[in-house]
Amino acid sequence: MKLDRFKEQVAGVISELQHETGKKVTLVHHDDADGICSGAITKAALEREGYRVRTFCLEKAYPEVIQDLHNVRNEIIFYCDIGSSHATFISEINSGQNLVIILDHHDPTPATDIRVHDLNLENFNFHGETDFSGATCCYLFARALNSQNRDLVYLALVGSCEIPQGFTGLNRQILEEANQEGIVRPKGKTLEIIRLGVTVNDLFSILQILGSVGYYQGGPELGIRACLDGITPEIKQLASQLEERRKQANKTLLSRLLRERLNETEHIQWFDAENTYQGMGTKVIGTFCSFLSYQQRLVNQQKYLLGFTDIPPEIPGYGKLKERYVKASIRVPKPMQTRIDRGELPSAFELLAKASEKFGIADGHAYAANVVIPHQQKEKLIPNAERILHGEKVETKFRVTGKT
Repeated sequence: MKLDRFKEQVAGVISELQHETGKKVTLVHHDDADGICSGAITKAALEREGYRVRTFCLEKAYPEVIQDLHNVRNEIIFYCDIGSSHATFISEINSGQNLVIILDHHDPTPATDIRVHDLNLENFNFHGETDFSGATCCYLFARALNSQNRDLVYLALVGSCEIPQGFTGLNRQILEEANQEGIVRPKGKTLEIIRLGVTVNDLFSILQILGSVGYYQGGPELGIRACLDGITPEIKQLASQLEERRKQANKTLLSRLLRERLNETEHIQWFDAENTYQGMGTKVIGTFCSFLSYQQRLVNQQKYLLGFTDIPPEIPGYGKLKERYVKASIRVPKPMQTRIDRGELPSAFELLAKASEKFGIADGHAYAANVVIPHQQKEKLIPNAERILHGEKVETKFRVTGKT
């Protein structure tokens, strides 16, 4: 079975982990609810085994940041809900130096370093869009590390709320396990996490706000605390303030787009949010694009939807980036998704990765993806994408490395 092969590989990686002499871990995780849950599961599981864990929330796998992370020696590096799309680049940078473990569900590139282990279940013929989340991958690793980590199963459910299809595939099994263990119980149309006294949906919503809108205000760290210890009144109040701030920014941008309309090429419709979301994490542009993709009075349902936003130069816990970057998020309107499934159109991730080859840092799935590019390359992205969609010859193998 597919899961048996995964379990065998996980067992081998855990054995390698346990033979490491050092106990120092840098844990890199994404900034959305799934990423925060992934970080919380892995942090708790490792600390229970005596590891010293430093968490580092990263919105994108910026090459210069990855290079600095891998400059250290005798340190174990985990990537949670991030990293698979850059496994080839991480392998090149790591070059056999540190033990690296990737627990992710985004479309992967091959890991070419024997010390880099990408345990993404996509590599075992599961689908990250529907079957499992990053948090589910992290939970399965944590459970294999120590069966006592079953008490963390609720975080796999919370992270998996980002999957529109609901609890299907491996996530269905996780739901059944959580019910059997008595860790969750039905409450209305959702589930209550008994130990925390909060519903799965409510925790997911708060984490989405803390991680993305509050990225520059310590939101991800508070999110991990909320995952493991519950939602305090202070966390709830901050989340409410952040959400109001995002709503106002969304309202401002939507009003502008209704006045000005979207820019359009033959296959793509796009807009530039510029500094509308100043002070917030860039995840918010993807959330807005998802909302916008359903607005039929504004969005052509037969064209890819793309939004740009400026990226602040400071990375919390790291410092200032050397380059000036912008982020582009892409969404596929629902009527187009079956064409991607049939292979008639490139997936969102494939399109952005190929259009930004040699200068972009792409992540994502079939219907939703994003790329970070140097500001001076911004004007190239859409013309490159159009050439791909027109069927012009492109390389079938691409490196998602970004500019270093």
